[in-house]
Amino acid sequence: MKIKPFPDILSVLILTVIISSDLFAQSWNFVKEKDGIKLYTRKEEANSALKSFKGVTVLHTQMDKLSAMIGSVKNTSWWDENVRDIQVLSYETEKYIRYYLVYHVPWPLMDRDLCVEALIATDPVTGTRTVTAHPLPNVIPEKPELVRITNYWQRWTLQPLDKNTILVTLEGTVDPGGNIPTWLINMVIVETPLKIIRGIRNRVETKP
Repeated sequence: MKIKPFPDILSVLILTVIISSDLFAQSWNFVKEKDGIKLYTRKEEANSALKSFKGVTVLHTQMDKLSAMIGSVKNTSWWDENVRDIQVLSYETEKYIRYYLVYHVPWPLMDRDLCVEALIATDPVTGTRTVTAHPLPNVIPEKPELVRITNYWQRWTLQPLDKNTILVTLEGTVDPGGNIPTWLINMVIVETPLKIIRGIRNRVETKP
């Protein structure tokens, strides 16, 4: 399926709006540290009970090895095991990737789907790599047997500290939609970065 890329200026505008929205969000609240990963939550909007997550840790690996996992169209093996279908709609190396994802949700709830664009950027001075994802509307028609996720964002920040050490930050939020209560989402959301970062660590860190 071929999708005409957005003009570069539009992609930059979307990314700027997402990053600027942090200015209006509340401060991050430290929840706990587990397995060397510091975990935080915060409310995104004053009139919403839904929380966002953040996980921060240091990985002992090389940037090229980590970049081959995060922001690479060739590697999705480390993704959430509940993703039952992944389609790459279009991509431009080191600029953007557009995906269509279907998530398995335990019965009696309906499965979810999400159309998403990940924007990739690397600071030429610091070498910091960011991969920022947001929903991509009006690309894949909604399906009656699936609940479409529309409230979602996620950002990876990979900051090299030296040749073999990288400060990794994963932030995001997701409202799965449907009739799942917000209190239940907030109760488990802090485990999201913990699970994902541990999975990445197991794949990229060199065993002693």
